[in-house]
Amino acid sequence: MSAAVPDFSRLKVAVIGDLVADRYLNAEPRRLSREAPVMVLRHISEHTGAGGAANLACNLRALDCQVSVFGQVGADRAGRSLMRLLEDDGLDTAGVDLDPSWTTPTKMRILAAEPRRSPQQILRIDHEPKEPLAPASRAKIAALLGERQGEFDCLLLSDYGYGLVQDEVARVARAACAAGCVVVLDPRQGPERFLNLTALTPNLGELAQFSGLAPERLDDPEHLRQAAQDLLGRTAARYLLVTRGNQGMALFGEDLGDEGVAVEASGQGEVTCVSGAGDTAAAVFGLGLAAHLPAPQAMRLANTASGVVVMENGAAVCTPGQLAAALPGSPAPTRLAGFRL
Repeated sequence: MSAAVPDFSRLKVAVIGDLVADRYLNAEPRRLSREAPVMVLRHISEHTGAGGAANLACNLRALDCQVSVFGQVGADRAGRSLMRLLEDDGLDTAGVDLDPSWTTPTKMRILAAEPRRSPQQILRIDHEPKEPLAPASRAKIAALLGERQGEFDCLLLSDYGYGLVQDEVARVARAACAAGCVVVLDPRQGPERFLNLTALTPNLGELAQFSGLAPERLDDPEHLRQAAQDLLGRTAARYLLVTRGNQGMALFGEDLGDEGVAVEASGQGEVTCVSGAGDTAAAVFGLGLAAHLPAPQAMRLANTASGVVVMENGAAVCTPGQLAAALPGSPAPTRLAGFRL
């Protein structure tokens, strides 16, 4: 393995967040329907993958660290499939609560292609709980994490908007960070309740939402800087990593000056699928910080790993070997002032 990629195998990491089942149905086009002006597809195969916090956990496991998962699944087909997938991957699922009244969030993606061509997503159908996770369930899962928080070098919070990542989790996260654990939040909603964490990893749209700005305003480096520094001031996080899709990443925080640093998107060739790329970025950035890398170097690793997974269909993972192979050709961080947005 390249010396630039740390050995993560000794790190113990906890993931708490919304566990999502990603369901993929593969088909090939056959003909136009006589019933309506739509394409008739022939079923080829289907399988379940890890989504949401489960995908983040699988990304961590692929990088050889020890991973414990905290969250909730239902007793439905999707929940059972997701639990088997996590256990088969070697993750500790003792912190996953199974509730028969809960509907496991499921994203069904229909992919179609002619033989020997790359499949393309043509439709997504979401099967979701009717209500957010109940306060009692949130408290139970947060308590499970709180009982074990001293075990972990890094804690990653993955919010997909299904109701787990709320005040109860915030209290445990703040306590873990105060005790020296690296705590990273990948936020979906206003993160102000999550004060004094190690890092936040919003995407550009989320930062715009938190700042009350139109996303296109953040194409201007000065507006991006102002929005980032404002959010850092409101949350007292040490670092803010902004993932910007095909425009790379920007990093703000301790020892980086007011303007921050940025990096161009990594990877060569045409992007196949961006599903889960934010999970990969949060996972690798958190691992980098837990391995005591300087924050810009952790960002470069995260950017490189994201460039690997977007070349695959569905929510993919990046192995240490893939990361080491891609890193020499990946762009290095530069000062934001000299970066073309």
